[in-house]
Amino acid sequence: MQCGFLCLAIFILIGSGDEAARFDHLGHQLMCICGCRQILLECNHVGCPDSDGMRNELMAAVSRGDSDSLVSQAFVQKYGPTVLAAPTNTGFNRTAWIVPFVALGFGLMTVVFIVRAWRSRPAPALAEDLRPVRGADLEQFRAQARKETEL
Repeated sequence: MQCGFLCLAIFILIGSGDEAARFDHLGHQLMCICGCRQILLECNHVGCPDSDGMRNELMAAVSRGDSDSLVSQAFVQKYGPTVLAAPTNTGFNRTAWIVPFVALGFGLMTVVFIVRAWRSRPAPALAEDLRPVRGADLEQFRAQARKETEL
């Protein structure tokens, strides 16, 4: 059992020291600030004035051995909270995580309510004086329709 935990820990931690993997992981958590609203490592603007500098800063921080949270905090302090690709799960930012699920639940409940209301609606009653048109009256209506639709 202890051997299993040891093997699991080795597989999990085997890539944690790899700078390229950390650079890739952190670079996908940050946004480019040039206004393109793309992930930092995926900014595809030719001659983007910001992405190269930000990538260099990120590489320098990873090379220094800064922790992931320290790198994220440094970018937030320098560029503001909009540099994060996903909002933090603290304070008022929790609404960004909670509201979509609440809206989905509210929408589903609304759909269920509407469908139940439609199903429980009574069938429309026919007026008692309505009778099917037959015989001479039917022929009269057909003749009138032909007359009104002639060109």
